[in-house]
Amino acid sequence: MPQILKSQNIHEVDGILLDLGISSYQIDTPERGFSFRHDGPLDMRMDKTRDLTAHTIVNTFSEKDIANILFTYGEERNSRKIARAICKARELSQIETTLELSAIIERTSPPYYGAGLHPATRSFMALRIAVNDELSPLEGVLRGIVPLLRENGRIVVITFHSLEDRIVKKTFASLADPCECPRDIPYCVCGKEPSLRVITRKPIIPSSEELSHNRRAHSAKLRIAEKI
Repeated sequence: MPQILKSQNIHEVDGILLDLGISSYQIDTPERGFSFRHDGPLDMRMDKTRDLTAHTIVNTFSEKDIANILFTYGEERNSRKIARAICKARELSQIETTLELSAIIERTSPPYYGAGLHPATRSFMALRIAVNDELSPLEGVLRGIVPLLRENGRIVVITFHSLEDRIVKKTFASLADPCECPRDIPYCVCGKEPSLRVITRKPIIPSSEELSHNRRAHSAKLRIAEKI
């Protein structure tokens, strides 16, 4: 963004919107390997030039590392059981397709998994996040683009995952209150001044009306901050 603005001779902007959702067209394309509803190769790369694929994780990572990915990125309660089942299955032959992996996860999951939630949902999301390294750049991006805003300019971020939302919330809070002084000191001596004012103490979520015609917005959360 700084490079693009500089190339257009733009020094400040009034607002920035980050929509962290992924492309439904990619998800719905079987050969991309994102969906557990369609048979396809275990790929999950958004950028096809990247080396790491879901196939590599599922077939070569240790049971512990697979469990950690499923639990950390997917918040999957059955992560250890699923990882153990994956490693047991790959002893017979490599797991090649999305439906193969989905079947393994389904057999491992309890009969009642959650209202309307497929047993493979969290695991597939976790693998996708790990393959594409979706979370680690986020804080740096937020901190890097705030200086592009002019005074009273606003940054708006829409997230679709609790871990994303947590990063946005924490980063906004840090930029709104960067002081590192001990709390028992009566005044600030570190000299760090806030650059943002948080507008949304709680995230804005989709209305029931929006959800009625766009179910994929169900996990969306929107946060806003204003440049000081």
